[in-house]
Amino acid sequence: MPGGDAREAARTVTGSLESFPYLPELPARGPGADMIGRTAGLLVEVYAHVEPSGWRIGDRPGRDTRRARSWMGEDLDALEEFTQGYEGDLKVSAVGPWTLAAALELRNGEAALGDPGACRDLTASLAEGVRAHLADVRRRVPGARPVLQLDEPSLTAVLRGSVKTASGYRTHRAVDRAVVEGALRDLVAAAGDAPVIVHSCAPDVPFALLRRTGVTGISFDFGLLTERDEEAIGEAVEGGTVLLAGVVPGVDGPLSDPAGSVMGVRTLWRRLGLSPGTLAESVVVTPSCGLAGASPAYARTALAHCVRAARSLADNPE
Repeated sequence: MPGGDAREAARTVTGSLESFPYLPELPARGPGADMIGRTAGLLVEVYAHVEPSGWRIGDRPGRDTRRARSWMGEDLDALEEFTQGYEGDLKVSAVGPWTLAAALELRNGEAALGDPGACRDLTASLAEGVRAHLADVRRRVPGARPVLQLDEPSLTAVLRGSVKTASGYRTHRAVDRAVVEGALRDLVAAAGDAPVIVHSCAPDVPFALLRRTGVTGISFDFGLLTERDEEAIGEAVEGGTVLLAGVVPGVDGPLSDPAGSVMGVRTLWRRLGLSPGTLAESVVVTPSCGLAGASPAYARTALAHCVRAARSLADNPE
């Protein structure tokens, strides 16, 4: 979300999304509120600090770790305030193990991605951190059913071997798909009974791989789908995977009418021969990616538009 006011963001989210609110992220506040720093603050017995080149793993918690944890506490306090008496799904987010490994540097300045042992350690630390985070959310909002979203925008690059080394002249080797699956499966297990969604707003989301990890849902930018994705989407729907379809632009601009926003989803359903009656239970309407680059006014409008578009999809599946 845009801005830096945790209470205002929590008020907007809970007011706009009565049945599926989420814990807002406010990266405009700076290092520690950004996607990587925020998740680094959740890690257990692994610490990171800010270098000119990005976040780097260190020996002990420092100012950057304390700031990340402080902002997370502030965000949770605000969410708790505006969810008094709430019962239902409540989404929280963390960076997934592979995007985290591609972004966090080791002491030599190279990404942890290039060190299999470091990747294993990061995954284990993240799993412990996720368990603690979900327990905190349950304690603060007793009626909530936490849903964990793992943000993995670098997942496709990790699988393809296109993540650049520190020099920029080479790339890290592609990680074996079985290893990628295994780490994601560990996070699904760490979440316990909380459903897990994997989100990527990059092209070529590996739908089949993600389904094998046991995730409940896959979140993606609908505008980036290609014909070769369609068969995988059809199989996902038939297998019971929920699709979080990013059809509403994440930055300021004109919005079509709600029915027009989901027209592409209806068209895809017909092309795949899927039952229109499954749309309401199989699809969640979302922005194409985060709203941090939008104005506060547009962010509010976009969330309300998602709700109206979802209602249109449910009421008029044909």
